[in-house]
Amino acid sequence: MARARTTSDVFNAIAEPRRRQILELLAVRGALAVGTLVVLLGHPQSAVSKHLGVLRKVGVVAVVKQGKQRVYRIDAAHLKTVHDWVKPFEQLWDHHLARIKALAERRAQEQTFVPNPQQQKGPS
Repeated sequence: MARARTTSDVFNAIAEPRRRQILELLAVRGALAVGTLVVLLGHPQSAVSKHLGVLRKVGVVAVVKQGKQRVYRIDAAHLKTVHDWVKPFEQLWDHHLARIKALAERRAQEQTFVPNPQQQKGPS
């Protein structure tokens, strides 16, 4: 079976970890110039530009030229397909987190009520 092109859809594009790193940086820091992304990621400029090109082709980032710089920002509307796909799994995670919380609370309560063996001894 032939592998799908990375520019065929958002899922293929974000399957690459470095592209997800770029998206995370843009989500946290807002619009960034290519040079800033290169410094933050520690990858060669050519590699960062190539990844940005893929992200731009699927529409998850947009570019604006400001002077000599190209500044990229997330276009969240194109990430909606990913959000819509992940949404059904939220209930599963909520259930797991609730179980973990209940277990942690039960263990904390058990530790609080552990009697001190020294205090249980009667008069000698």
